[in-house]
Amino acid sequence: MNFDELFGHLGQHTVDGLSKGAIYALIALGYTLVYGVLRLINFAHSEVFMVGTFAVLGVWTAFGVQNNPPIGQAVLFLVLGLVAAAVASGGTALAIERIAYRPLRRKNAPPLIFLITAIGLSLVLVEVFGLLLPDIAGGALPTMFGRARQIVGMPTIIQQETLFTIGGTAITNIQLIVFISAVVMMAALDWFINRTRYGRGVRAVAQNPETAALMGVNQERVIMLIFVLGGIMAGAAALLWSMRFGFTQNSIGFVLGLKAFTAAVLGGIGNLRGALVGGLFLGIVEVYGATLFASNWEDVIAFVVLIVVLMFRPTGLLGESLGRARA
Repeated sequence: MNFDELFGHLGQHTVDGLSKGAIYALIALGYTLVYGVLRLINFAHSEVFMVGTFAVLGVWTAFGVQNNPPIGQAVLFLVLGLVAAAVASGGTALAIERIAYRPLRRKNAPPLIFLITAIGLSLVLVEVFGLLLPDIAGGALPTMFGRARQIVGMPTIIQQETLFTIGGTAITNIQLIVFISAVVMMAALDWFINRTRYGRGVRAVAQNPETAALMGVNQERVIMLIFVLGGIMAGAAALLWSMRFGFTQNSIGFVLGLKAFTAAVLGGIGNLRGALVGGLFLGIVEVYGATLFASNWEDVIAFVVLIVVLMFRPTGLLGESLGRARA
């Protein structure tokens, strides 16, 4: 175990873990929103994130983005990427709900059927992007879709550089942008759910769907809303991932989705603020574990931590459901 490396650069590893965990937290919001209202584990949400990464890549490729553009163009390309990812991921999440889950709800299908359907949808989306999309779009954008099953690199929009140093810990511009952006978006979602009329409708349906319907809350609209909101958060995570790591592929969502689900469970699935806590906690644990052991142990450590936490606190670190959450 490399304790000297860990404790000698503890601050640096913590900052790395926070910026990584912030992305997990954004993806985890989709899991926690859907579970909080429907008690459904939407395992297809990982591919909603994957679609967002390809939307970002598609926009940047279509505009011919090169590495390190001028700051004005960089901001424009980031905004375009965010809009494209949010629309693509939000639309994909809504389509999944309308096409797959809504008919099952109308037939009062058991929870196991929803779970199997979610896993099936996940595999379908992976294969669509791996097999069909290169043939459909390869002629127009060969550099983008021609290698969907392989790791596809993205242009560097903002060159990573150190902004300032605190006690020997270097904070880069990318880390700061990722962390602040993720926290702001999660705070905005938390405000929306807890302070707005639509948010009250979401919490009402999460707490008691029958009573909410009697009070005039349209349950179908609420369900559509939570899928779209979760998709938008996944799209935002896709943009931040593209900035920080700079690659994608058709299967990129599989492990990331499992880790985001782990973050949601760690924080208390169904709890928006718990998703933030769980994501940041998981990111830090992963970086610490990779430093102590080796980078190829990173995934193992993440899931071992999940098991250990749930053994002592099955409801997660915060453990409050969406239906009971209050600001």
